[in-house]
Amino acid sequence: MSTIRGWIYYIVLAITLIPLAIALIILYPASVSLRYQLAVSWARFMLKMGEVICGMRYQFKGTENFPTDGTSVLVLSKHQSAWDIFALASLIPHQASFVYKKELHYVPVFGQALATLHMMAIDRKKGSRAYEQFMNQGKDFMKRGWWLAMFPEGTRTAPGVKTHYKSGGARFAVATSTPIIPIALNSGECWPRNSISKKPGLITVSVGPMIKTEGRGFEEVQAELVNWIEGEMHVISPVVYGNKATSEFDGKTQA
Repeated sequence: MSTIRGWIYYIVLAITLIPLAIALIILYPASVSLRYQLAVSWARFMLKMGEVICGMRYQFKGTENFPTDGTSVLVLSKHQSAWDIFALASLIPHQASFVYKKELHYVPVFGQALATLHMMAIDRKKGSRAYEQFMNQGKDFMKRGWWLAMFPEGTRTAPGVKTHYKSGGARFAVATSTPIIPIALNSGECWPRNSISKKPGLITVSVGPMIKTEGRGFEEVQAELVNWIEGEMHVISPVVYGNKATSEFDGKTQA
């Protein structure tokens, strides 16, 4: 039954994604804010469809930790499934640029639609120059009042799997004195990686306290980020993660 529900969900996704993409392309002459809100509305619709079709209920915790005083932040989130993108787009209370691989622009129709949102597409083939691109474009987004959102693990990680966090986000935050908002989530328990099947259950998205970066080293900031996210995973996914102490996570990173 979970596989059938998964197929139905993907059919709904495809049927609604095509007109969304066409609408974004047609609205290119309009403001990017209008296109952004249209994309967010679709993301919220897909969250609701996940709940109705697949029984994937969800709750948002700690939303009071998002700043309301005009402060620009870098949102760094756990990443377990494609559901996370719908959730973060719906949850973040400010226009935000997601950081994604430029190769997505080559997907017919979808890629052109994604490009109309004017977010940060990184060409990973450029190696170290890709990081320079991220730094330069990230600063530009901040100057324009946008927030940034990215997944520091670099890819989807199955529930319970310990992985190294890439340090690019923390390095950027320290270099620009940008506060970090950490997010933990357990979507992989309902949306298994590389699987059509969707399991009913409750997904928790937990927003952590703001991590200050001004005057600190990136290693210290990175360790605090990793420790909070991985520690919070034991709170929202105790069956999968057990009761290990958060001190076991040392914040080791990859550049």
